[in-house]
Amino acid sequence: MSNFVFVLDTDKQPLNPVPPGQARRLLKLKQAAVYRRYPFTIILNYALGNPEVEPHQLKIDPGSKTTGLAIVQGEKVIWGAELTHRGQQIKNDLESRRATRRNRRNRKTRYRQPRFLNRTRQKGWLPPSLNSRVENILTWVNRITQYVPITGISQELVKFDLQSMQNPEISGKEYQQGELAGYEVREYLLEKWGRKCAYCGVENVPFEVEHIHPKSKGGSDRVSNLTLACHDCNQKKGNRDIKEFLAKKPDVLSRILRQAKLPLKDAAAVNSTRWALFDKLKATGLPVESGTGGRTKYNRVRLSITKTHWLDAACVGVVENLQVLASQPLLITARGWGSRQMCTTNKYGFPVRHRTRCKTFFGFQTGDMVRAILPTGKFAGTHVGRLTVRESGVFEMKTSLGKVSPVRHKYCKSIHRNDGYMYGAIRSVET
Repeated sequence: MSNFVFVLDTDKQPLNPVPPGQARRLLKLKQAAVYRRYPFTIILNYALGNPEVEPHQLKIDPGSKTTGLAIVQGEKVIWGAELTHRGQQIKNDLESRRATRRNRRNRKTRYRQPRFLNRTRQKGWLPPSLNSRVENILTWVNRITQYVPITGISQELVKFDLQSMQNPEISGKEYQQGELAGYEVREYLLEKWGRKCAYCGVENVPFEVEHIHPKSKGGSDRVSNLTLACHDCNQKKGNRDIKEFLAKKPDVLSRILRQAKLPLKDAAAVNSTRWALFDKLKATGLPVESGTGGRTKYNRVRLSITKTHWLDAACVGVVENLQVLASQPLLITARGWGSRQMCTTNKYGFPVRHRTRCKTFFGFQTGDMVRAILPTGKFAGTHVGRLTVRESGVFEMKTSLGKVSPVRHKYCKSIHRNDGYMYGAIRSVET
């Protein structure tokens, strides 16, 4: 069974979500109409007296690239989503803009009077690439609370302690030898090395923490010198140097050495935004419960739940038992509202073309989700995806399977207007 369907009454107040089969019957009997496609929401055509509304908990597992969302009704997981952020894209766009502006300043342009006091950062300022993660999550919290009677929010607040991993003595000997420091290191290594052996690539087996440079030969306990290995590879390597052990596998050697030096970028992004997100969630007025990564993993392992972002979110906080009724999450990808850049430059920073100020052509604009039925051509058939519009009326479409072009406007039917996000191909309850 896929996600439950959100339901609104005639006053647009949220009711208990219903299974897809019940929503399909209501639509077929004309007792409800489609209110929104993503997330799929219906609105009733008849008034209810005093409907009983059950409490629902919205659970969040924030991540640097993907955030898991889940709605739990009692002990039932009825809805899930995975929100993919675009922090790296924002960072790349800002760097490109900076390069263009620096190039322009070096050319002979008109004199611009210097501006002052325009570089003051407010308290709690976050870089745009990190702030977008917080705003994306907050946007979806506000949307979900409009369609579901949410009575509380659970957030995984702490996942990694970077200081203890880089310097185990930062909080003294007791903290160094305690269970927390060991857990933080093991959990981070699982994330960093993809939960598989660094040497042979085997998965779903017990792993051991392995020193890349042997400790008996001066290797340190820093996380940059640690990796994951299965028992057989760990025993086979022993205290040999990694260059000697992988002398006949230069590709594996270069990959391990390169991956070991990767910065703690993802963990730093989560740690930098967790408190900002927590404060903004509290500002919604709903009670906010916080949990740790350790409790989330304990709940997931104890209940034998598959590790995914949205199911991790369902395991956040105090959990006695869970019954997963939803099997397919809504896939959400942040795309933004487009660029405000009116002048496109070449690789040298010189202007080559200017964009038109009109954003809508033939009733469509870039970012709209449409269904296109193409009668002929290489891509003949039915496609659902996100449009890139052109003044000529010959559009392009991005689908989950790739790019479709050309797509003429007369073959397009709007499904969902641009709201800054792209959605996965989830089967509708109408089909």
